[in-house]
Amino acid sequence: MPAIDFVVESQIDQTVRVRQLSAMFDVPAAERARIEFKGEMPIESFDWNVGLIVGPSGCGKSSILSRTFAPPPELEWSAKSVVDDFDKSHSMQDISEICSSVGFNTIPAWMRPYAVLSNGEKFRVEMARRLLSSDPVIVMDEFTSVVDRQVAQIGAHAVQKHVRKNGRRFVAASCHYDILDWLQPDWIFEPATMTFSRRLLRRRPEIDIEIRRVGYEYWSLFAPFHYLTADLNKAATCFCLFAGGRPAAFAGVLHFPHAKVKNIKRLSRLVTLPDWQGLGLAMILAEKLGAAYKAAGMRFRTYSGADRQRHHDPLLSESSDPDRSAGPDKQREHKPDRPQVSFLPELHVAILPGNRDKRWFLSRAGGRACWRSSLKRLVHRAHLSVCR
Repeated sequence: MPAIDFVVESQIDQTVRVRQLSAMFDVPAAERARIEFKGEMPIESFDWNVGLIVGPSGCGKSSILSRTFAPPPELEWSAKSVVDDFDKSHSMQDISEICSSVGFNTIPAWMRPYAVLSNGEKFRVEMARRLLSSDPVIVMDEFTSVVDRQVAQIGAHAVQKHVRKNGRRFVAASCHYDILDWLQPDWIFEPATMTFSRRLLRRRPEIDIEIRRVGYEYWSLFAPFHYLTADLNKAATCFCLFAGGRPAAFAGVLHFPHAKVKNIKRLSRLVTLPDWQGLGLAMILAEKLGAAYKAAGMRFRTYSGADRQRHHDPLLSESSDPDRSAGPDKQREHKPDRPQVSFLPELHVAILPGNRDKRWFLSRAGGRACWRSSLKRLVHRAHLSVCR
């Protein structure tokens, strides 16, 4: 078992300002500063994937992280596009998959240099590079420290999902406790009290999701993040998925002209804002709209890009998973020694098509969609699971 037993010392120069500081606050000016750390981290006695060293600033998180595990290597960002900063041994397919898995799904941002990315994009692409490393334990200091707390939580969820899915080990040091429910660490070490604890049963974090029919003007908020074009047909019917009351994902639906069939609707645009990428919200939006149109007696078609996302998105229900609907011979194979575990947010979904009197009610029971009226307010609780 790793034992924590080390001392951090530094020389204190008795400069004029140091002596003035000592006199101002009545602090004895010692010749050396000395901090001792002593404790135990019994992580070898059980199998684990994700560990977290958490506590306030100055409690010794970085020192313990670097001495117990290999210090995280410095990443160099010198290329004119972040995809060229990845190691040459990785294929573009590998880079694409890892960037998508951590929620870095804004394709145009992949072609930009690291310096011009937002803090959230920098955090995600840095995690992508570290997760592609061959190190036995992936280590990251100051985890989520410089990003918005919403980005931090969703990013933490995306990281733990990828680590557990691929059987890797990841250890982070952070001063934020708000990522605990999203990162779901197998063990936690708090240097402030030198206490070690294994994962407890925690309630999954909740996200209130609402899908509304919106005006065309909402497209301007999402257009810069579409991977192909910022154009959208004026005839498109627009829908927006709100998470916690904030716009998160957008879908534009067009009528599909056909010589014989008159009831085909086609998904024209599907975009998620960068801060919400990594939860599969766009696929949830597409799935709910498809069920709603089907309930109205129409056919719903997606484009090839959305189909590829749907195939790789593990957040969809089993009835929507191509691998599971293909029959027992074509289903994914899971290692028998690894249990299927879910650490997903709990989604509360309300479908509200504009200001109409009727409400879409989409029941997941049996995979059927129902049309109900005279409901002033309806919230549907959806439990979506993912196999690790």
